[in-house]
Order: sequence, then structure tokens, then C-alpha cells
Amino acid sequence: MTALRPARAAAPPARLRRARWAVAALFLTNGALLANVLPRYPEIKQSLGLANSTYGLAIAAFPTGAILAGLAAAPAIRRLGSARAATIGTVLTALALLMVSAAPSAAMFALALGLAGACDAITDVAQNAHGLRVQRAYRRSILNSFHAVWSIGAVLGGSMAAAAIALRVPLGIHLTVSAVLFAVISLVALRFCLPGKDEGAQDAQAPDSAPVSVPEPEPERMETEHAEPEHAAPDTTPSGAGPSAAARISTRTLLLLAALVVLAIGGTVVEDSGNSWAALFLGRDLGASAAVAAYGYIALVGAQIVGRLVGDRLVDRFGQRTVARAGGLLIAIGMGAALAIATVPAVILGFAAAGLGCATLVPAAMGHADELPGLRHGTGLTVVSWLMRLGFLASPPVVGLIADAASLRVGLLVVPVAGLAVIVAAGALRGRRV
Repeated sequence: MTALRPARAAAPPARLRRARWAVAALFLTNGALLANVLPRYPEIKQSLGLANSTYGLAIAAFPTGAILAGLAAAPAIRRLGSARAATIGTVLTALALLMVSAAPSAAMFALALGLAGACDAITDVAQNAHGLRVQRAYRRSILNSFHAVWSIGAVLGGSMAAAAIALRVPLGIHLTVSAVLFAVISLVALRFCLPGKDEGAQDAQAPDSAPVSVPEPEPERMETEHAEPEHAAPDTTPSGAGPSAAARISTRTLLLLAALVVLAIGGTVVEDSGNSWAALFLGRDLGASAAVAAYGYIALVGAQIVGRLVGDRLVDRFGQRTVARAGGLLIAIGMGAALAIATVPAVILGFAAAGLGCATLVPAAMGHADELPGLRHGTGLTVVSWLMRLGFLASPPVVGLIADAASLRVGLLVVPVAGLAVIVAAGALRGRRV
């Protein structure tokens, strides 16, 4: 009992607490910047006279830019450090989104979103890398709290946009205020991040530091590692193990990584439904006012906040796999029922259910990917962060094409389908610890 008390009582140093708040500020700005633009998409679509399919292809420029630039995150982090890379990415994202307000055509609208997506991709990986660096220093889980703050930032940004719409603030003025405000916050946060490059964090790869992170191997993987300890130690040098063992670990790791990518894509498809289509479906198809229509997106992200704030407690009690499968079920049933009823209150509640269901999916996929055996630290995180953006790339044009061929109500059925995919892919996560 006395041995446990010091560990519980030990508080992190002031510099770590400041670094945690700084990373939280970076996540806040990242969530708020795009959220200021999303509820104004219908206004932009109408002003440019875009068809559903053209609109879907134009907004797909954001994930396209992210995918094209995603692999540049690793060299940017190595050259600049994760904190500086995240801050520079935030400032450039703010400037690119400001260009959206001045876009005179669909092509320029897509170009501005593509640049914003490219900068956002680097920011995303860099801020998660710095968050994991702070988490390792804390020696306990805090990554979900950063993602919760991201959701808070998204609600803040969406609320700013809803207020701007209600007050009839011109798009250019609104996005200028947003860009300046959140760029300044990110620059101030940089002063309090952990100093230096990120290579020093590589010691987290040592076997005895594995318990630092929340994501742990599921029981089957733990048994394999305990049965073959000589292969677990040289984690960064797979060739040190026997050829058959190395091949076996590599195949299992690739399969797990693929499942984690599917899990993350399922989460991003749900998020994109709120980003790109919630306001349009509620406003144009169901007749809600522009200010009310914005609350489809706000409901989704607001529910995400609740899910992420309680997520760690639920995972500790029920296991990551069970929580993810329950989330997939909530997405499928909640959004499926909302689309069947198709009223403004029902759809807003449906987006809330989907947001609650997808709350822990992306953090779980990133965290588990960063702990996969046989991969160097950070490799799994980069791969999942990059590939999960395929969901953002594929979802808008698919939904737009289906909406033009049938209706947007039919197109949004991709959300319950994503929930079913999550239920299957969640098998890659660990079960409850006993």
C-alpha cells in the first residue's frame, strides 16, 4: 500500500503540465479552424452554383491534399520537431482556409481546400506525435483528452460559424477573424511545448517502457511475446529474430495495421458526414434554417466530446474492442433510424448518436498502431494517419454521386454502413484486461 502511494501522489513537473496545455491548445486550434468553414459550405455551394456532384468533388480536394502531403509529415517533424511542425502547419492551414472566402470558382475553391488539407495533414501527425511524446513523459494516458479538446475546438468553431450566419457576418470577415485568432493561439502554445527534436522519445521503444502507453497488445499477442522473449527485445531490428518468426510477426502486424486503418476510416467517414453533408441535408432537404442546420454538425462533434471524455473509463472497464463495437452499433442504429424517420430533430439526434459512436475510434486506431510489434516507434501512427484520410477522400464524391442519382438521404446511408465496418474491424483491438 505504501509502495502505491508515491506513484499516485507524484505530480508531473510544471514544464510537463505546461506542455500538456500547449498540445491541447494545438488540438483546439486544429479542430476550430475547419469547423468555422464547414457550416458555411451551403452558402459557398449556392454562391458558386455547384451541382451536388461538383460540390462533392470540390470538397474532396481537402482530403486529396492531405493524402498527397501526408507522407511529408515525417521529414517535417525530423527537420523542425513535432511542435514547430504542428504550429507552422496550423498557421498555413488558417491562411489556406481564408482563401476559401475569396474563391471565385469551383476550381479555386477546390485549390484552397487542397492547400488547407495538405497543411492540416502535417499538423495532424505532428500534434499527435508531440501529444504522444508528452504522454510518454507523463507515464499515463492523456491522448484521448487531446482528441476531446479537438472536439471542443470543433464545437467552438461550428458555434462561431452559426453565430456568424445568424448575425449575417460576411464570409470574408468571419474567416479572417478565425484565421488570426487561432494562428495567434498556436504561436503562443509553441513557447510551452517540449523543446528539442523528437528523436529522444525513441527510448519508449524499450520493452520495459511498454506499459507507459495505454494501448497494449491484446492477450493473444502478449502470450506470443512472453513465449518468445528473444524476438520481442530487438523491436527495431526484425532481422535479429529468426526468419520464420520475423515473417510471422510481419504478416500479423500488417493484418492488424490494415484492420486499424479500416477502423480509422470508419470513424472519418462518420465525421465527414457531419462535416460535408449535415448542414446541406438539414437545410435543403428537410427545410431547416441555416442556423438550425449548422447544429447537425455541432451535435455530432458535441457528442464526440462526451464520448472522448468518458472513453478512457469505459475502455478500462469493458476493453477497447467492446467499446469500439458498441460504438459501431450505435452509429449503424442511430443514423439508420434517423434517415428512416427523416425529420430535423431525428436527424440531429442521429448525428449525435453517430458522433458518440465514433468518439474513440481514431484515437484507438492511432494509439494501437503506434504500439504494433515489429514497427519502429511512430511508423504505425504515420501510416494510419495517412491512410485513414482515404475515408475523407472517398466519402464526399461517393455521397455526392449517390445524391445526384437518387437522393442525399440515400447517399448518407454510407454512415450506417461505416458503423457495420467498425464492428468487424474492432477485432484488431485488445479486449478487456483481466
